[in-house]
Amino acid sequence: MRVALLTEGARPHPDRGTGAWCDRLAEGLPEHEFELYLLTGPAGLGAVARLSPAWQGARDLALWGRRPRGRAPGSLRRRQYAGAYEELVRALVLPGERAGFGAGLYRLAALAREDDGTLPVFLASAHARRVLERTWRLPGADTSAGQPLVCDVLVAADLLEQCLRPLSAPWYGTGPGGLGGADLCHVVGGGPAALPALVARHLHGVPFVATEHGLRLREQYLGCPPRAEGRAGAESEERQARDERRSDDRRHRVRAPGGERASHEAPYRWPVRALLLSFFRALTEETYRQAAILTPGSAHDQQWQRHCGADPARTRVVYEGTPAVDRPAAGPEPERPTLVWAGALEPGRDTELMLHAFARVRAELPAARLVVHGEETAPGYLAHCAAVAERLRVAGAVDFAGRPGSLAEVWEGGTVAVFSALSQRSPRLLADAMLSGRAVVSTDVGVAREVVGPTGLLVPARDPRALAGACLALLRDEERRSRLGLAGRLRAQERFAVEPVIGAFREIYLELVSQYPAFPEGGTGEGGRAPRPFARPAEYWLADSPRERDGREAPEAGGEDPGARPPAEDRHGQLAALPAAVEARPGPFRPEPTRPAGPAFAEAV
Repeated sequence: MRVALLTEGARPHPDRGTGAWCDRLAEGLPEHEFELYLLTGPAGLGAVARLSPAWQGARDLALWGRRPRGRAPGSLRRRQYAGAYEELVRALVLPGERAGFGAGLYRLAALAREDDGTLPVFLASAHARRVLERTWRLPGADTSAGQPLVCDVLVAADLLEQCLRPLSAPWYGTGPGGLGGADLCHVVGGGPAALPALVARHLHGVPFVATEHGLRLREQYLGCPPRAEGRAGAESEERQARDERRSDDRRHRVRAPGGERASHEAPYRWPVRALLLSFFRALTEETYRQAAILTPGSAHDQQWQRHCGADPARTRVVYEGTPAVDRPAAGPEPERPTLVWAGALEPGRDTELMLHAFARVRAELPAARLVVHGEETAPGYLAHCAAVAERLRVAGAVDFAGRPGSLAEVWEGGTVAVFSALSQRSPRLLADAMLSGRAVVSTDVGVAREVVGPTGLLVPARDPRALAGACLALLRDEERRSRLGLAGRLRAQERFAVEPVIGAFREIYLELVSQYPAFPEGGTGEGGRAPRPFARPAEYWLADSPRERDGREAPEAGGEDPGARPPAEDRHGQLAALPAAVEARPGPFRPEPTRPAGPAFAEAV
């Protein structure tokens, strides 16, 4: 079958360990034909030419940066665009009209498909900015984050144009390379990458799977900045500065909450950030509503998805496989008892808690040492941790080793792996430590209980006494360390092996194609292309007048076509009208409904 792989980034996947998730998926399912649709940024322009030969046919769209060229819409089309855009913005700023987001989104997509290249021009026009400003300031609009200024309207208009740019991508239709000819779409990562899948679902009925290894909406809520790269972002900042200079009477400067200009934590004013959060929340809810199956990377992410309206019956937990399961276990332990800590140096990882716990360990085991691996992501946090170590009088036994060469080397140099984070959102680092065969101690937050289970020690967050007690218990008991380390390695190998992931998606693909068959409008055979498996299921050949549909000679008028058969269900499950002879038969002539799949592999992987 043909699978359209939709993702965002300068490359078709983020690097993770020694392999890449999308590459492993395509290599593990060679019976399917994968086609990559890539949303790139300024740094990723031309990324398709640098991909491996397997992705040389990929199609890309510059999502962030310079707006693509196009002609301005006419007056009639401009009014139609304005009506659809206003409906979408009203759904973002008016609490009582949240349900209109999907309707506005699909209206914009339909108009963009009729007029190639005019949507980005309209969204960047003064007309669109006036629509945004007028709607944003309507009575009843949500302005809890503050009243929008002129500079906020300019910045928000640019960001919405970039976020909605996939609606005008030349990827829709049933011809070669069109998403309408795909058997299904697979969205990796969520966010704007789901927009093409939503449009293909709306226009052509193509089902899609959404895989998230780390939820985009959650990262937005936790303060990760939306991107404004390239010329568009630079123009937005210049407009902000220009408006600041012109508003000398009020001097309302565009600042982050902490007072720093365009810091890594808050590059935009609160009204703009609130509007972007509203957009991503509405997009996420629409994605969860329309997706045939959601495959979060952990049960922790699954809970977030359910909180955002995902249907539990259409949610399957599929852990992110890693080739590190084949990596040999770490060698002999170091002679000196050593606690090893790895992660980003930021308050959320709570390195300070680790230092306070280590001070208690050091008081009981004077020979113990602590090695901290990681890069500083919060300015000044490394110096703060070094000062804490000095104050606790353990600086001589603490080594801030910086970014490691490889994770295997990190666990090799420790006796026990320790995690002290306040929020453990991703299972990758925990799973990698377990695969080393070292015993693990972690705070009981996020995915820790799900990943570690009974093979490690879990302690409450922000409790240095409990963390120190768990570390001492393992440092003093070699047999227990060995037993827990082996059990953790086996658990991680079972859950994070690549083969269960490939098997899970093989089952998901076949299940979806059986429930959402691709019929002739899927585009098979057009342009001289050979038919693909599953593009026309067996029910198609029972349809009425197959010879006419295949381009063969139709029977003469009044004659009976021996190959004619009653039509099957169409893509949306609607049964076409049956001939009178068929209707007279006893019992309904309808294929048996597909039995809904249970949580077959949800926990097996």
